[in-house]
Amino acid sequence: MAASSQPHQATYDAIVIGAGIQGSFTAYHLAQRHRDTLLLEQFILPHSRGSSHGQSRITRSAYSRVPYALMMPDSFRLWKQLEHEAGTSLYRQTGLVVLGPAGDPELEGFRHSLGDNHVLDAVELGQRFPVLRLYAGEVALWDSTGGVLFADRALRVVQDAFRRHGGTLQDGERVLHIGPGAVLTVTTTAGVYRAPRLVITAGAWTGALLAPLGLRLPLQPLRIDVCYWKEKEPGSASRAGPCFMAMGLSQAPRGIYGLPALEYPGLVKVCYHHGSPTDPDERDRVPSGTPRPDVTLLSSFISSYLPGLEPWPAVVETCLYTNTPDGDFILDRHPKYSNIVIGAGFSGHGFKLAPVVGKLLCELSLGEEPSHSTAPFAITRFPGVLQAAL
Repeated sequence: MAASSQPHQATYDAIVIGAGIQGSFTAYHLAQRHRDTLLLEQFILPHSRGSSHGQSRITRSAYSRVPYALMMPDSFRLWKQLEHEAGTSLYRQTGLVVLGPAGDPELEGFRHSLGDNHVLDAVELGQRFPVLRLYAGEVALWDSTGGVLFADRALRVVQDAFRRHGGTLQDGERVLHIGPGAVLTVTTTAGVYRAPRLVITAGAWTGALLAPLGLRLPLQPLRIDVCYWKEKEPGSASRAGPCFMAMGLSQAPRGIYGLPALEYPGLVKVCYHHGSPTDPDERDRVPSGTPRPDVTLLSSFISSYLPGLEPWPAVVETCLYTNTPDGDFILDRHPKYSNIVIGAGFSGHGFKLAPVVGKLLCELSLGEEPSHSTAPFAITRFPGVLQAAL
């Protein structure tokens, strides 16, 4: 859908910049609250330039960080509410296995969020999921609520729901300037818009939008290799398998995760939760022959822990993460312009929480008490950056 050349309205109750999953849910919640809302997207939709494309994301109850564990029940509820409203399925419950060394502090955090009766030893894991291999001293946690969110479908559904609630979505419009004030002005490549409140959820482009507003947040865009691996025997790691996360196994680093075959028949998605610093506008301009150490690392992991897969990926795609130094989100008001709200730094684990994030950003924008504490996500946790910037 391309942006219309003559916007039908220049003044709104709220403007949201960035129509990824976080911005789309924010706009949806604002429209649900009967705020006349404009959602702006710089690229023509649908696109694969940001962090919300692709067919699948992991969802789970298990979280080692308490703030997220407390938010997940609300997130599951809101996903189901959207499914009911749209009349379509957005989630497949496959279960999730969290793998790690016994006694590991992070694994203990996951165990605390699930309970002791969710621990599997190597024998039990092998009986239930023979595709996964563990070594001495390693254990697994079972999260029965875990599964796969249908990402592309979810993004489309929430945008459609936003429009049904009266929202306006303009794509193909890059923001050129934000003028702060009691009534903000947003100038794009196609028009000028005004509103008393603005939410910025522009992913890897958030830093560039905030710098002219005197705010330099420590946001680092990363280029992530998204890898798909072929089964040696078709069906051996089938669509019925669980999702998994690896937390510092003896023969692998932290941050490897996998999903059952979905995007490509017979190909299992296994990725590394880290990547290479990148300019989001240059992400796809990688010279051929550039070394890909993350793919080599994953290949070693596959050989050790998923021997039923071929040890080299059949398909490699790319995605963007936008990381904060601590891996936690930023959900806060601009410290100088309180009617500008920022949602950023989702660090590769934000998709599942987008319904709650959108609700929190909506509440902050409306001046309401957030339904979950946003203290862990405050900008003030980066004091040196703020003092230097403002």
